[in-house]
Amino acid sequence: MQDMIFDISPDKYSTLSEAERYLLNYIYEHLEEISTMSIVKLSENASVSTATIVRLMKKIGYDGYTSFKYTIHEKMGTSESHKELEDIDIKIKRAILKNENEVIKTIQMVSIGTIEDAIQKIHDSQKIYIFARGFSEMIANEMATKLQLLEKNCEVHNDPNIIKLKSQKVKNKELAIFISLSGETQELIEACKNLRINNISTITLTSKMDSCLAKLSELILLGYKDSHSYFPDYEVRSRLPLQVISRILLDAYVIRMK
Repeated sequence: MQDMIFDISPDKYSTLSEAERYLLNYIYEHLEEISTMSIVKLSENASVSTATIVRLMKKIGYDGYTSFKYTIHEKMGTSESHKELEDIDIKIKRAILKNENEVIKTIQMVSIGTIEDAIQKIHDSQKIYIFARGFSEMIANEMATKLQLLEKNCEVHNDPNIIKLKSQKVKNKELAIFISLSGETQELIEACKNLRINNISTITLTSKMDSCLAKLSELILLGYKDSHSYFPDYEVRSRLPLQVISRILLDAYVIRMK
């Protein structure tokens, strides 16, 4: 049995059919419900055949849907009662637990193999470029500061035009790291295309496995993003999952280098 619920490489992901990719993304967004959902119910809810479900399970390393459900149940565990929250308004409780779920599920979904690969990429790189926009810039700046403290040559870029230009000038033995919650920021996608054409290594921190940026990137570090937003009219979703991933990556890097 795999150590992680999801441990699917970009190469393996590219072999999935469109229906299988859709199903994988649906499962990812409904993990908690899936653990108690029958294959027939999943088929109805996701609008795919049971045969598609079985094929996907095989491709991601499970004997079948039952073993996959069992793994989810084991990984998720039984949520402990939060007695200290009993006297708090129910909506505030949900807000607190939403953040807790994002952290816990992100940690559960981290692929140790991908972290190890990313550590090696960082170690071998002569220079690191971190590209990010919006609220993701705060994570990029924190990562850059830590890498510089570890004596890595590192730059952060958030201007759309500079991102595009810099991506065309990155050299061999250099590394680009993208931080994007949706993986659909246009200038980041264009930059990643430039880097891919020039065979430059790329790492993407995102919460969407089937995003354009994730499909273009060499290594993907995936976080769990709750579907609910308290600011639905604005693109100000929490970057907490990406923050967790970045800290795990750099903590692991320090451990390995020692």
